[in-house]
Amino acid sequence: MKDFSGAFNEPSLWEKVKASATKAGKEVIKKVLTLYYCCCDEDTPVWAKTVIAGALGYFIVPLDAIPDFTPVVGFSDDVGVLGTALVTVAAHVKPEHKEKAEKKVRVWFG
Repeated sequence: MKDFSGAFNEPSLWEKVKASATKAGKEVIKKVLTLYYCCCDEDTPVWAKTVIAGALGYFIVPLDAIPDFTPVVGFSDDVGVLGTALVTVAAHVKPEHKEKAEKKVRVWFG
């Protein structure tokens, strides 16, 4: 499997979120933000940050297993990758990461 961690950087992440938020939906964006906030936490170990960077990089790359511009199923592979990353690093996802993500999603989506 290709390593997507090199595709992860903050400007690219925010550009992708901005461009795809309505197509991706609340749940995808909430997963993205939860992982992002976990990655930014200094308490998160390097191995977990690497997993997160790979998942967020996969989200950023436009031509992944199922291209994001494919109607209906375009983000289904992203959901799988993001969900797997969340399960993998779950011990390091703090309530405040989830709360920040939820708050931001409420602001963006209403």
